[in-house]
Amino acid sequence: MFEDLRGRTAVVFGVANKRSIAWAIAQGLHSAGVNLAITYQNERMELEAKDLILSLPGAEAFMCDVSKDEEIAQLFDKLKARYGKLHALVHSVAFAPAAELKGDFVDTTREGFRVAHDVSVYSLIAVCRAAAPLMEDGGSVITMTYYGAEKVVPHYNVMGVAKAALECAVRYLAHDLGRRRIRVNAISAGPIQTLAARGISGLGDMLKSHAERAPLQRNVKVAEVGSTGVFLASDASSGITGETIYVDCGYNIMGF
Repeated sequence: MFEDLRGRTAVVFGVANKRSIAWAIAQGLHSAGVNLAITYQNERMELEAKDLILSLPGAEAFMCDVSKDEEIAQLFDKLKARYGKLHALVHSVAFAPAAELKGDFVDTTREGFRVAHDVSVYSLIAVCRAAAPLMEDGGSVITMTYYGAEKVVPHYNVMGVAKAALECAVRYLAHDLGRRRIRVNAISAGPIQTLAARGISGLGDMLKSHAERAPLQRNVKVAEVGSTGVFLASDASSGITGETIYVDCGYNIMGF
C-alpha cells in the first residue's frame, strides 16, 4: 500500500491479543515492509504476546511496562543497539481500574484518576522523549483516543478525561517535536470489541447506537483503523501533525 515504508523501523506498544487495535496497525505496517519491534507489558502476558508477535516474520518482541521509566530506558537502549534508528512509534496503551468504569464519574477515586492518567497519558510523553533521539530522520508518533474525550459516554468515566488529556498532550508534543520533523497524531476509533473495550459497561448498547447513527450505518472494522495507522506512519501524511483523525464511520459528525 505504502511502499515508502520499506526498510523503515517502528516500535508498537499495546499489543495484547489478535483483536487489539495495536495488532491491526502492526499487521498493516508489516505488510508495508516495516521492521517491527513490538512490546508486551510483563511476564504474565509474555506467552500469548510473544507467540502472536513472532507470527509476523522478522518482528521482534520486547517486554516493557510503560508505567516504569527504567523499563522504557532499557527498551530504547535495546532498540538503538538493534536498529540504530526509529521512524514510527505506535502508542496503543490505556488503562483504568475496572471499578472506575462502572457507576458514576463523580465517584472516581484519587488513585483511579492517577493510574488512568499515568498509564494512558504520561506514558505517551515518556516514550516520545525516549524515542526522539532515535528519530534522526524525523518520524511519526501515533496514539489512540476515543470520542469520549469530548462528549459524555456513560460509564467511560475517568477514561474520557484521560483521553481528553491525551489529545491535548498530542498537540503539545507535536509543537515540541515538530522542529525535529517528528509528527504526533491521534486516531479516534469508533467502538470495537477489543479486550480493553469489554471492560466498559454497556459496550453492546454502544456498538448498536454507533451502527444506527453513523452515516455509514455500521461500526468501524479494526483493519480500517490499522490502515489509518499505516497512512499516518507514511510520507502520505507528511503535512499532518497535532491532529485527531476520526475513524468511526462518521459517527462523530452527527448531532443526534
